[in-house]
Amino acid sequence: MEIIRLEGTDSKLYELIAPLAMNPAILRQNNNYPFKTSVRYKWYIAISDRRVVGFMPLRKNGARLLIDNYYINGDNSAIIDLLLDAVTSDLQPDSSLEALVHNRHTDDFRCNRFLTDKELTNYAKMHYNQQKEITNDLPTECI
Repeated sequence: MEIIRLEGTDSKLYELIAPLAMNPAILRQNNNYPFKTSVRYKWYIAISDRRVVGFMPLRKNGARLLIDNYYINGDNSAIIDLLLDAVTSDLQPDSSLEALVHNRHTDDFRCNRFLTDKELTNYAKMHYNQQKEITNDLPTECI
């Protein structure tokens, strides 16, 4: 599997993401919320066998970064891990990374050093812990 990074208005982004972002079944997985992009976004795209299997758009707002409206084929934990590894490896030490995470993926994010700030009906607001030690209990599948 390969992770590619594209800027939010790169024409290749539209070529790769449009078939997924406009698919009604995938929009339903995202609670019918549309995928968005602009010059403030950087996209991390997982490709396997020449097919997009997941993506995480990262919105930049100064030193604050936000993951929102992502897609993971089959809710595959390995894809989440690879995408989050790519995102977090690009972080600057003074960056703040937050994520609005589907409830079904919170354990996967926790395994990748994200801590829950607030639990909502369909999502959890989480932030990335840049410390090497995690202070909360990890899900058993992380250990």
